[in-house]
Amino acid sequence: MASLHDFVNLDLSDTTEKIIAEYIWVGGSGMDMRSKARTLPGPVTNPSELPKWNYDGSSTNQAPGDDSEVILYPRAIFKDPFRKGNNILVICDSYTPAGEPIPTNKRAKAAEIFSNPDVEAEEPWFGIEQEYTLLTMSKWPLGWPENGYPGPQGPYYCGNGADKAFGRDIVDAHYKACLYAGINISGINGIDVINAAIEKLEARHTEHIAAYGEGNERRLTGNHETASINQFTWGVANRGASVRIGRDTEKQGKGYFEDRRPASNMDPYVVTSMIAETTILPAA
Repeated sequence: MASLHDFVNLDLSDTTEKIIAEYIWVGGSGMDMRSKARTLPGPVTNPSELPKWNYDGSSTNQAPGDDSEVILYPRAIFKDPFRKGNNILVICDSYTPAGEPIPTNKRAKAAEIFSNPDVEAEEPWFGIEQEYTLLTMSKWPLGWPENGYPGPQGPYYCGNGADKAFGRDIVDAHYKACLYAGINISGINGIDVINAAIEKLEARHTEHIAAYGEGNERRLTGNHETASINQFTWGVANRGASVRIGRDTEKQGKGYFEDRRPASNMDPYVVTSMIAETTILPAA
């Protein structure tokens, strides 16, 4: 008798050209992800080939119950590492039936900034660290002793071994799934451009902090290798600064710089577009 595992891993390409498209969007909190699947008649290579769809916005705190329909616009396609084959993940953003972006659609504003000719000419690239905490079913961090706390982070930072790298199989699965899907981001700039960009970031420090994630004041204390939320600082190889330039970047006169202020719960549409707007576009 076939098991659930057998059905989950069925290869549809042997029997049909139909594919499954998983439409994904950001929910009402700005941090919750929502998705639902639909069947398409065949493989798709461009978002423009995909139909718009809708969902009940009253169930996601994005629309009132008496006018709850929200429209999904397909924006990007990735290979589905879970279903594999020709199946796809579809990144979407949300609009009213009249075609207006709903208030929680931060991508729409980001798209305006990134489509600006001055920004497009610079081709800005971003590498966003995938920070997350693994919790057990009892809501306790994976690997922590029950009803207790682990020792200082020394042995755990970039650690190896079953007693240090808890959940490594999950992390590795996530890593490979991203590569399978086609997510691969990296890039370089010149050092004079970096210095000019840092000066512009400093001038709008307060505005950026307000958009860099909730609860950030509990992280940016000025202690534990963080900068103070109230003061902008930068330095070479300085993990306690607001912005860090790597030694290789300084030595080679080119490379990347790291804005260490955004929290792990930040909205990437808001933060990346804001950095591009601040460092590339003329001040308003």
